Amino acid sequence: MEIEVCSENLKFLECFSSPTRVRIIELLGAEAMNIKSLSEALDIKSPIVTRHIHMLEQAGIVRSEIVAGKRGKQKICHLDLSQATLRFRKHAVATERSRYFVSLPVGAYSSYEVKPTCGIASANNMIGMCDDPRYFADPEHVHARVLWFGIGYVEYRIPNYMVNNEKPDTLEVSLEICSETPCTVDHLPTDIVFSMNGTEIGTWTYPGNFGNDRGIYTPAWWYKNIHHGLMKTIRITQHGSFIDGVKVSGVTISDLALSYDKEILFRISCSATARNCGGVTLFGKGFGNYNQDIEVTLRCL
Repeated sequence: MEIEVCSENLKFLECFSSPTRVRIIELLGAEAMNIKSLSEALDIKSPIVTRHIHMLEQAGIVRSEIVAGKRGKQKICHLDLSQATLRFRKHAVATERSRYFVSLPVGAYSSYEVKPTCGIASANNMIGMCDDPRYFADPEHVHARVLWFGIGYVEYRIPNYMVNNEKPDTLEVSLEICSETPCTVDHLPTDIVFSMNGTEIGTWTYPGNFGNDRGIYTPAWWYKNIHHGLMKTIRITQHGSFIDGVKVSGVTISDLALSYDKEILFRISCSATARNCGGVTLFGKGFGNYNQDIEVTLRCL
């Protein structure tokens, strides 16, 4: 992640003006901790720790989630940023000519190969039967708002509206995603691979299921114990591929060989041979904590 030293980024820069916040970053760099544990380690009161955590959350350095504890709920804090580079001089930036945006429903996949546990559901009900991959071919799959699978992939055809004389500069995809966790398992990490046009651009490891709290938009009829995921942003630029601002590979947008007359293939997969094979769950509009589908933006020069 690259941060420009300017007044617009004061929230991020101010996080390092406090020895307490720097110490919190050190502690969370070793392991996730709740507010009480941080309070004890820092020898300061919990409300003060909470204020520091809030500031770090606003800067995108720390993320937190509410989970069930022995005595009610507790807030677990994670270090969400592994590295950052400060930029003191502005780069010369080429002028953006065009920007193309499309929102793809999670059920609008063009191909798939999945193994149980698996299933798809619309905003109102299940589509077919659980754990039967045949229903991924049901014509009703285009109405799916949530889908999940243990092993395999789904692939989407992203429409490409570039004109002949445009040069692709940045391709960005945002989506809500987590593992596919059987009802009897509380924590299961998973290695999820993202590919574009047949080129693997990076792997993100979901840390484990902490989506037991009902999602803001998850309908009341939903019975599975996964209610929401995490919002992830995948960005492919002229300098490499990034997930939430962290570089995951050297694959550039030029490597994707985007052509104005061809759609873009976007694949989400979890392999049986992955170190952490915990499957995939995708949330669209009407499910999870973010009322959106798979959103794609292509910027051109």
